Amino acid sequence: MTKLDESSIIKIFQKGLGNDEFISEDVEIFNLGKIKIISKTDTLVESTDIPPKMKLADAARKSIIACVSDFAAKGIKPEYGIISVNLPKKISRSKILDIVKGFKKASSEYGIKILGGDTNAGKEIVFNVTLFGNSNNIVTRKGSKKGDLIFVTGPFGYTSVGLDLLLGKRKESGKFAAKSIKSMINPKPKLKFGLKNKKYFSSSMDSSDGLSTTLNEMSKQSKKKFLINNIPADNDLENYAKSHKLDLNSLVFHGGEEYEFVFTVSPKYKQIIIKNARSLKTPIIQIGQVTSGKGVFVKAEKDYVILKDLGWKHF
Repeated sequence: MTKLDESSIIKIFQKGLGNDEFISEDVEIFNLGKIKIISKTDTLVESTDIPPKMKLADAARKSIIACVSDFAAKGIKPEYGIISVNLPKKISRSKILDIVKGFKKASSEYGIKILGGDTNAGKEIVFNVTLFGNSNNIVTRKGSKKGDLIFVTGPFGYTSVGLDLLLGKRKESGKFAAKSIKSMINPKPKLKFGLKNKKYFSSSMDSSDGLSTTLNEMSKQSKKKFLINNIPADNDLENYAKSHKLDLNSLVFHGGEEYEFVFTVSPKYKQIIIKNARSLKTPIIQIGQVTSGKGVFVKAEKDYVILKDLGWKHF
């Protein structure tokens, strides 16, 4: 029997539900009377999404953050949320209090009102979060134009290192190790930046599944070629990769879990974007440009080489 990947499973569901023309997007949109509702749902599962050394409070917070990141990329403010939890029958009161602490922290950080949800019993912890907002328009994944500049909202690659440290695959101490672990357990989506600059973006997408996945999806939907000539990595990550004989491109492009977002803008808006980023203390990085053609290519020593989608896959 042929193993189904995530894309194939989604297509089966969409076809079965009568959505043959489904186009993947960060959020879902529907009208409720004259109001256009924006929603996003995400699931965090203990066995696949919570490393052994990660606190339950951090995991609970992150389950909300995952949805906030998608709202940030679309330039939409999340207003309300519903949370469903699956908990083992013998879970302790202290663990439940930790979970509540994490939910509370995230909702307070981003001004979200949690309305309620559902509880169930099962073999492991599962958090399912749905957030809601409203807007007359969003920034789609498919709007980039020839000549646009490609930006990201922060450096990439630390989460790959952080996850390995949490899983015990590598041993490291000091500031770099602490920074990498923090990037994994305490991501901070750039919601304010997305809200302030939404009108300047021609396309945008959350990058939590990996930068290579995001760039390839945006290129595909826009029917344009993305040329990447600047790898968004800080010096400390480059030094770490060299000293441990790791491939920098793999750390940066294929790791995932950054909860940053990628956006494209016309060159005429570049200085406005930079000014707004400084005022919000958002470390945006220009990584390339959009041109005619298809696919994503990264500058190597002599020429551009194709960047395959090797980001996170659930199946």
